[in-house]
Amino acid sequence: MNSARMIIGMSLGVILFVGVARAAEPADVEKFVNARIEIGEMMTNYFKGGESYGAGQRPSPEKMKEMGDDINQKLTALLSKHGLTLEDYRARSKDVFADEAAVKGYLAEHPDLKTRYEALPLSRMSGGGSTGRGY
Repeated sequence: MNSARMIIGMSLGVILFVGVARAAEPADVEKFVNARIEIGEMMTNYFKGGESYGAGQRPSPEKMKEMGDDINQKLTALLSKHGLTLEDYRARSKDVFADEAAVKGYLAEHPDLKTRYEALPLSRMSGGGSTGRGY
C-alpha cells in the first residue's frame, strides 16, 4: 500500500510539473497573439481580391516561388516588430498557443484584440494548427 501511494504521488508530481512547464509566459502570449493577429490580417489582405489565374488554374511554379518569397519577407518584417524571427515563431507558436487558458485570458483582457483574433480566417492559413487561426 505504501509503495502504491508513493508511485501515485510521484506520477502526480510529474504530471503537475509537465503542466507547469508547458504554461506560456504572459509576455510570450502577448507577443505571439499580437503577431498572429497581424499575420492573419496581413495574409487576408495579401490574398483579398486575389489575382485571377484563369478558371481554377494554379499560378506557375515561378509565380508561386515569388509569392512565397514575398510573403516570407513580409512575415520577417512583421515579426521583427515583436522581437521574433520567422524560425522562432514557427518553432514556438504551437507551444504558446497550446496554453489555451493563457491565450483566452490575454484576449479577455483586450476585447479589441479578441475581436480581431476571432475575425481571422479559420484553418485556411494554419495548416491545421490547434486554433486554426493565422500561422
